[in-house]
Amino acid sequence: MATSASAALAVNLLDAHSLLATFGVIGIAVAMFAETGLLVGFFLPGDSLLFTAGLLCAGTADKGAHLSLPAVLAASVIGALAGAQCGYLIGRRAGPALLARSRSKKLHEGAARAEELLAKYGHAKAIVLARFVPVVRTVLNPLAGVLNIPARVFTFWQVAGGLLWTVGLVLAGYALGSSIPSVDTYLLPIVGLIVAISLLPVAIELLRARRSGKQQNGTAQ
Repeated sequence: MATSASAALAVNLLDAHSLLATFGVIGIAVAMFAETGLLVGFFLPGDSLLFTAGLLCAGTADKGAHLSLPAVLAASVIGALAGAQCGYLIGRRAGPALLARSRSKKLHEGAARAEELLAKYGHAKAIVLARFVPVVRTVLNPLAGVLNIPARVFTFWQVAGGLLWTVGLVLAGYALGSSIPSVDTYLLPIVGLIVAISLLPVAIELLRARRSGKQQNGTAQ
């Protein structure tokens, strides 16, 4: 008992492999729910967690942490879909004060990007695309509730986006783990690459915002 408790306390919440090795499939469901449904979960490594879980399902990645593919898929989907719906309901009930109480700069930046996505792409595309952008996928769900996006519209598209995100990343990891022998040797670089790719949308949006700001300043002068 004491050993398992100390191991749980020692887990690195920012490290996908550490989360999986400590909590297994249950950790996936909880992490997905927290990252997509609770504002405090914005820091969790959703993309790398899903991809790493897929690698471990292949049976070649870490003999001590082999996972069942059906169980991982079920935990990922249930956690992500339930989390998003919970976040929406919280936003609908709590209103604008929900984000106003937070002092996190990342959360407020994520809220601004979420509003931009909604304004630029409309409800359907924004809800789906947000799944693939860290922090934004955490903030958009309660924000959709705050903005009173119809529940049917939100539910349909969050399910579509959630399935595409979770199943796609898990199966991508599984496919890679099945095709490359001893893939555990490359686990850290692969996870690092996934994290970098997941941050690309944020970097692109920042560059666009800067260019837009420079153009507006140039026009004003």
